[in-house]
Amino acid sequence: MGRQPSSKPTSFDIAYLAGVSQPTVSRALRGSRSVSLATRQRIEAIARDLNYSVDKNASSLRSQRSNTIALLFFEDPTPDESNINPFFLAMLGSITRQCGARGLDLLISFQKMEDDWHVRYQDSHRADGLILLGYGDYTLYERRLTDLVGHGTHFVRWGSVGEDTIGPTVGSDNIGAGRLAGDHLLGLGRHYIAFLGHADRHYPEFADRYAGLCQAMMARGVAPDPALQVDALTAEDAGQAAARTLIARGVPFDAIFAASDLIAIGAMRALAEAGLSVPGDVAIVGFDDIPAASLTNPPLTTVMQDIKGAGALLVDTLVARIEDRAPPPDILQARLVIRRSTGG
Repeated sequence: MGRQPSSKPTSFDIAYLAGVSQPTVSRALRGSRSVSLATRQRIEAIARDLNYSVDKNASSLRSQRSNTIALLFFEDPTPDESNINPFFLAMLGSITRQCGARGLDLLISFQKMEDDWHVRYQDSHRADGLILLGYGDYTLYERRLTDLVGHGTHFVRWGSVGEDTIGPTVGSDNIGAGRLAGDHLLGLGRHYIAFLGHADRHYPEFADRYAGLCQAMMARGVAPDPALQVDALTAEDAGQAAARTLIARGVPFDAIFAASDLIAIGAMRALAEAGLSVPGDVAIVGFDDIPAASLTNPPLTTVMQDIKGAGALLVDTLVARIEDRAPPPDILQARLVIRRSTGG
């Protein structure tokens, strides 16, 4: 049975007639640019037909900000019990500093796929918006992002930035970073370069890094070999297992580009087990420059993401979203840190 308009029309009545969510009606009636012009005009026309008028007092109360944002980590398997990817843990400091500079409080929690994040934070006025770090399989995560966009939740996430990005996203130039790693290894005379990490849409950041590596190889006339790509998640055990699989395939390789430092560290253990020396037999490059990267034996060459810039940009993008302003640029450049795992 359809919704029956009440004697005094409400925004829910308008939402029903317009075929949109109530938060979309609220945003449209306050002129938010996040609602398309056509939708906004349709909502305004329905509001006029119903003689709907905005309750200024209630609107003012709803628009009051808590000056608090929520940082939600996706749980990752880790060797310790933190369940936080070390890269994201390192980003926490810059996020905290930027919040302090803006006079914002920060709530920190874990996120689970089945949780209603917007209900527990923004809709309950505990936070004005959400920063999302980590996501696992993106094909599962994107459904939740679509829900958040439809609900009008203010959020920003760290991830792969592209034309099909859902909601505000900040990330590194992963394709460019993959080219950096590839050019470095090719410049050392390594031509049989393996990639450890998923290279499909389930893990788009990894896929972009692999795409950058392939671009670097093809630019130098070296054809990437699909047999030298092995799936791996961001964990040392996964990296060790992937390297064992690579070795067992019997396809010659003289270098490894790992999609993360944790994968690279695990791969180094597998190489040692097989009696292969680093960098003598195999040069290896990681990604993230986590603290452990400089403590491996030999120290790990890696791609460093701009952690300080990432934290500041995530906060600034979220605040722009909350204030209905155009966000700042969303892509950060990475740089190569050369250590002895590639002969540096």
